[in-house]
Amino acid sequence: MNPSRPKPAAKPLTAEEALHLLEQHARETQDVLAARTDAGPEVLNYLAQNGAPATRRAIAANPSTPAESNWRLADDIDENVRMALAGKIGRLFPGLLAEEEKQLRDMAVATLEKLARDEVTEVRAILAEEIKRHDCIPKPVIEALAHDAAPSVSLPVIEFSPLLDDRDLIELVVATRASTILAAVARRKKLSGDVADAVATTLDIDAVAALLANTDATIRTKTLDKIISQAAEVAEWHAPLVVRADLSKNAIKRLASFVGSALIDALAARTGLDESTRSMLKKKFDERRKTEAEAEAAVVEAARKAGILNEAFVAEAVEECRKETVVRALAVLAKTTETSVRRVLDSRSAKGATALVWHAGLSMRVAYKLQTQVMRLVGPELLLARRGIDFPLAEDEMRWHLGYFGIA
Repeated sequence: MNPSRPKPAAKPLTAEEALHLLEQHARETQDVLAARTDAGPEVLNYLAQNGAPATRRAIAANPSTPAESNWRLADDIDENVRMALAGKIGRLFPGLLAEEEKQLRDMAVATLEKLARDEVTEVRAILAEEIKRHDCIPKPVIEALAHDAAPSVSLPVIEFSPLLDDRDLIELVVATRASTILAAVARRKKLSGDVADAVATTLDIDAVAALLANTDATIRTKTLDKIISQAAEVAEWHAPLVVRADLSKNAIKRLASFVGSALIDALAARTGLDESTRSMLKKKFDERRKTEAEAEAAVVEAARKAGILNEAFVAEAVEECRKETVVRALAVLAKTTETSVRRVLDSRSAKGATALVWHAGLSMRVAYKLQTQVMRLVGPELLLARRGIDFPLAEDEMRWHLGYFGIA
């Protein structure tokens, strides 16, 4: 380019283009001011009433916005503005109540009440999430949110609000059949015996499981016995029952009569058991282990006869961590004993397990899942596939590992 040559004159702006530039710069300036906490109440009030939607959203989220503007924005036609306001008001409400002027406190409460009645579920949900742990919220607001038809609104308040007393919670339990609501009540911290009784009476599977898993809940012995009397056919209750610290000797005995061998083993690991109880648990464990082994053997034999004792069958058993089924299936497919298979799996030898899977005619994919799902190997303990799918060991090396475990 020749520096001496004059630059071409800029194309003249039309009136329409000039107005557009003015509006653009005005909006940019508004957005900057709307986000500033030092813009002053007059500017923020003006922008709350006259700003574009993006500007009003910034005003709604601004902690310095005056109470009157917050109150007006609670009726804004843009739901995104109201959502931003709900998040802010919920977070800042305790501080807003500390205002010296009663008018400002009343306006903060009025804003909160408007948002709690908002027609858009997400506005109410954001508010509920922010205020769920506050103890300074007007009780009618909490009650309205707790009874809201939308779970995203009601559940956080039901589970966490300190303003809901036992009477409120029992009314909620009695009035609903929704598992989600019952489980939210059951998960509450410092749940009283009365409320726990109400939840247990429903016999709702998810809610009672949540109650049993709540170590902060007071569950009376009579209530626990009632749950145990119904628990034999409800597998979801077995594990949380077994790990409870408040089981009586009689409760332990009753649980051992129907839970699986792994859970009986967990009961036997409890401290403070007398010798007669330990002896009973050992006997039950041996009986249950034998029964489970026979059942798994029957499943594997049925699969063999049906011609489906294959890669898919073993992979599914591995993914579901059904160890006894895996042991029996690998023993049949590899033409070896269950004892030999258990030796391999208990050895934590990734190479031994990989060789066993190869010998059974299955893929490296199954070998890797066996390492992670059943043997619980991690990190450097794992033997990875070569090129993503191939066995990483030579056949001679795999045969050596099989020989080490006595598998021909």
